[in-house]
Amino acid sequence: MTSYHGTQTMKPATAAKKLGVYLEATPAEFREGAVSRDEFNALQADPPEWLRELRRNGPHPRPVVAAKLGVSISGLARGGVTEALTTEQIEALKQESPEWLRRERATQAEVRKETVRLKERRAEKDARAEERS
Repeated sequence: MTSYHGTQTMKPATAAKKLGVYLEATPAEFREGAVSRDEFNALQADPPEWLRELRRNGPHPRPVVAAKLGVSISGLARGGVTEALTTEQIEALKQESPEWLRRERATQAEVRKETVRLKERRAEKDARAEERS
């Protein structure tokens, strides 16, 4: 008895998220249909011009905006940034360096330092436990 495995697909929103692009800025044919695993792999391996353009100039989804600004997604919201931004708008924000952005970058730096500290602490505990056993 053989089982039939259909082609694995994902919703356009999922594919856009995995590709790091803003769904509403993608072409209509991308937004309107399911994306097969093969189509998704092809988009990653050899991105069409529209995908390269979106990655280069945006508009970018909030996770990408946050990463480019060096803040968390929550930090973006606290700063009043709720919509997708273009690369040009992100660069303008970096140049302006408003107070909220400086504050959120400092917060993000502290979070990263604390994450490293906790990781090192766990590694030390694991090493001590390994020595005892």
